[in-house]
Amino acid sequence: MKINASQPGYYRRGFFLEAFFCLLFLVLNLSLALPLLAQEEAKLAQKPSEIEELKKQAPKIYLDCSLCDLDYIRTEITFVNYVRDRKEAQVYILITTQRTGSGGREYTLAFMGQHDYQGINLEQKYFTSQTDTEDEIREGLAQALKTGLMTYMARTPLRRYLAISYIPEVRPQELKDKWNYWIFNIRGYGHFSGESNYHYESTSVTLSANRVTAAGKIKLSLHYGGNRSTFQYNALKIVSQSEGGSFTGLFVKSLGEHWSVGAFVDASTSTYENIKYSLNPAPAIEYNFFPYSFSSRRQLRCLYRLNWQTVRYREETIYDKIKENLWSQSLSLTLDLKEKWGTISTTLSGSHYFHDWRKNRLTSFGVINLYLFKGFSFYVLGGGSRIHDQLSLPKKGASLEEVLLRRRQLETSYSYFLSIGLSYSFGSVFTNVVNPRFGPEGGGGVRIEIN
Repeated sequence: MKINASQPGYYRRGFFLEAFFCLLFLVLNLSLALPLLAQEEAKLAQKPSEIEELKKQAPKIYLDCSLCDLDYIRTEITFVNYVRDRKEAQVYILITTQRTGSGGREYTLAFMGQHDYQGINLEQKYFTSQTDTEDEIREGLAQALKTGLMTYMARTPLRRYLAISYIPEVRPQELKDKWNYWIFNIRGYGHFSGESNYHYESTSVTLSANRVTAAGKIKLSLHYGGNRSTFQYNALKIVSQSEGGSFTGLFVKSLGEHWSVGAFVDASTSTYENIKYSLNPAPAIEYNFFPYSFSSRRQLRCLYRLNWQTVRYREETIYDKIKENLWSQSLSLTLDLKEKWGTISTTLSGSHYFHDWRKNRLTSFGVINLYLFKGFSFYVLGGGSRIHDQLSLPKKGASLEEVLLRRRQLETSYSYFLSIGLSYSFGSVFTNVVNPRFGPEGGGGVRIEIN
C-alpha cells in the first residue's frame, strides 16, 4: 500500500508511535535500574549506621572554656563525644585567653590526653583582632579545635572518614604599619531611667591609646563620668549627684623572660573622695617567677612601686590639710594558675606613706575554683582590706543624704566581700546534643549580652 504523507492523520499516527516506543524504552530501563538503585540505597542506609557505631569509639572530650560558644562548637565538630565531667574525658581541652596589643585576644588551646591518650599533649594558638565579629571568632576557634583534635582522631577507626585539605601557604611579605602598632579607642555611655517620683541618669566617656610590642607596652586612658539622682517625696525634692575623672598611663620595658621595668602615671579628680586634683607618677619593677611565655597558664609576679603624689582637696581634711605632697611605696604578689583541677587567681598587696608608717593599707583578693571529684566543683571569691590611710576624708563629715546614697567616702578600718558556691551534677556523661528550641533556657524571648 502506498502511503501518502499528505493524507489527514499521518503525522498524528507517527507521533503516537514514537511516543509509545520511547515510553516502552523508559520502562525497560527503569526495570533494570531499580534493583541497582535499591542496592545503593541499602548501602547508603548502612553507612550512617556504621559511622554512628564507630563514633562510639571517638574520643571523649571535655572543653574547659568560659568564653566559648559551646553550642556552636558541638554543632560544627560532630566527630567526637562531649562529656560534662573532666575526669570522664579522654582529651581535656583547656582554653585560656589574654589581650593582645591590637585589642584582640590570644587563645591558647592546651590539649591534654587522659586514659587511653595519656601523655599525648599538644598546644594550639589562635589570634583574633579587635575588629573580628563574634561569628568570625567562633568559626576560627572551631577550626583551631579541629586541627588539634586530628592528633587524637588519627588513632581511631573514624580516621578513614576524615578529609584533609591543603591551602597553599602565602609567602610572607614585609609589611609597614602606618599606625606603628598604636590602637585608639573612643567609648561613650549613657543610661537614663525613672518613675513618677524618681529619675536617674549616668553618662561617661573614655578615650584610650595603646601600643603593645614584644619589647614593651604603653597604655594611656582618659575617663570622665558622672551620675545624678532625683527623688520626690511629697513636697520634698532630693537631688544627689557625683562626678569624677581620671587619667592613667603605663609604660613598660621588657627585660627578658622574668624581669620588667616601667612607670605608672595617675591623675584624678573625685567628689566622692574629696579630691580636687591629684597627680601620682610612680616608677616600678616586676619579677615573674615563671617565664612570661607561660603567662596564659601560670604566673607568679612580684611588683614593687615607688609613689610620689601631689594632691589638692576639695574641702579641708580631718588632718587639717587642703593640699599636700606625699611619698609612699607598695609591694604586691600575684599568683595565677589555670590547670585541669581548677583555677587560682590571688593577689596580696601592702602600702604605706613614708611620713607616717601608721598610714598603711593591706589588701588581699582571690578567686579559687576547684574540681574536687567527679561532678563536684567548688569556688570561693573574696577580698578584704585593712585600711589606715584615708587622708582625704573631709573634716566636716558627710550629711545623712550623702551617707545613705554613698556620695561621700566614710571612715572605716576595713572592708571585705565574700562569695561561695558549689555545684554537683550526675547522670549521663554525654553532652553531644544541641536543641535550641524555646531559647537556651527554655524561656523564649531574646537574650542580649554586651561586654
